[in-house]
Amino acid sequence: MGEEKQQRQRHGHAGKNKYAVACSIIASIISILMGYDTGVMSGAMLFIKEDLNTNDTQVQVLAGILNVCALVGSLTAGRVSDWVGRRRTISLAASIFLAGSALMGLAPNFGTLLAGRCVAGVGVGYALMIAPVYAAEISSAEIRGSVTSLPEICISFGILIGYVANYLLAKLPLVYGWRAMLGLGALPSAVLAVAVLAMPESPRWLVMQGRVDQALAVLRRVCDTAREADVRLAEIKTAAGLADDAAGAPPPRDPTTARSVGKGVWKEMFLHPTPPVRRILVAAFGVHFFQHLTGIEAVVLYSPRIFTAAGIATRSEVLAATIGVGVTKTGFIMTAILLVDRIGRRPLYLSSLAGIIASLACLGLGLTVVERSSPHHAPTWAVVLSIATVFTFIASFSVGVGPITWAYSSEVYPLRLRAQGASVGVAINRVMNAAVSMTFVSLYKAVTIGGAFFLFAGLAVLAATFFYFLCPETQGRPLEEIEEVFSHGWRARHLSSLAAAVELPASNVAADNGNGKARP
Repeated sequence: MGEEKQQRQRHGHAGKNKYAVACSIIASIISILMGYDTGVMSGAMLFIKEDLNTNDTQVQVLAGILNVCALVGSLTAGRVSDWVGRRRTISLAASIFLAGSALMGLAPNFGTLLAGRCVAGVGVGYALMIAPVYAAEISSAEIRGSVTSLPEICISFGILIGYVANYLLAKLPLVYGWRAMLGLGALPSAVLAVAVLAMPESPRWLVMQGRVDQALAVLRRVCDTAREADVRLAEIKTAAGLADDAAGAPPPRDPTTARSVGKGVWKEMFLHPTPPVRRILVAAFGVHFFQHLTGIEAVVLYSPRIFTAAGIATRSEVLAATIGVGVTKTGFIMTAILLVDRIGRRPLYLSSLAGIIASLACLGLGLTVVERSSPHHAPTWAVVLSIATVFTFIASFSVGVGPITWAYSSEVYPLRLRAQGASVGVAINRVMNAAVSMTFVSLYKAVTIGGAFFLFAGLAVLAATFFYFLCPETQGRPLEEIEEVFSHGWRARHLSSLAAAVELPASNVAADNGNGKARP
């Protein structure tokens, strides 16, 4: 990998560019809003149930409806971003979330609250799709894993802010407390909707529009050298099917390009996919499918109930414990961002799943013992185990499965399929999120809360098997080369790696013999 990196640098590929990183950070701020909504709703539901007299079914619908409505946003965001651009799509996402937050903050009844949650859900669908795509398209291969993981750390930071808001605003009168919690999301949405327009457009989107000169101007700002910008532009043009004429001039812009971008994508993805595209879709959609089957939404959204089941008594103690969950999640995602471009996607993801499986099994055991004990007389070890494994689960998820799902799925698509492929991936992610969040209460009432986490542990084993066999490493490769990684199936890649392992000792022996060293 070190030799490959040096070779890429000699051919014009440099390292980190502060402007590109700054743009990725600003684009990822939209994900804070989504995280805030998730975190604040976990505590707000305690007060909403008391103020509006909602039942468990209404609570589950309120928790999960955001993800159902996010389907609308995610499935349309790809086409919209191909049409109006990545930057304006981020602004649109913030504007939609602004409207939803205002509705929830002013809601006089459950119906209006649900409507506001639905509107916010559409904005969440847009945000989850566009933030990692923009980050992937504007960054270099050397830092792409880190910057495409930024949306996940922003989600975690938003969850943490939501937990803190719950704790602080819980002291307000009941009628104002939960409305203030939910309505605060409107303020940063308004600022972001305007501020993001000062960012540059994605150079890859500009090339797809035929605006090559503008793409080069953006690349000159996000690359360390002019040579790197020229090399990246040539790679993007090749991937987009654009070729210079004999004199080296770029092709003239076709006025119909803007209208035609994105057409035929669904047919290529689902009706007539090539073998590499088919493998890409299985890998990208699969990581989204399995992410929430590990139970993360159940732990984050219903952590107050889990801590109550584990023996934490007062409401203030429960809300304080959830702040610890947010701190843990944010801290370990920051660790993942530092590691993902150093050790690769696969080692981090699979190690993360190993920790998730162990944590869920121990959490299921602890909660089962606590639940079967008489009230307030559960063994101390079971209470400690239940609380501790919530934090180890959050840490394990946040260091791998959480951020790498978004980084991996945003980088594997070919340029022509990226926006709309990412839309479908986000839609799958939201469906699984909604399935878990809208059924968890019913699930643990049916199979006990400990049994629910044993079930999640089994599903995490399936996720590890899937990723090991079907998701190859993408670390350090330009976006335009990743399709080649999927040109061979798992068996062919496995045989190739075995052959390389056999050839390496043989070459060392030959080198030793050439130097006159005797074999032992």
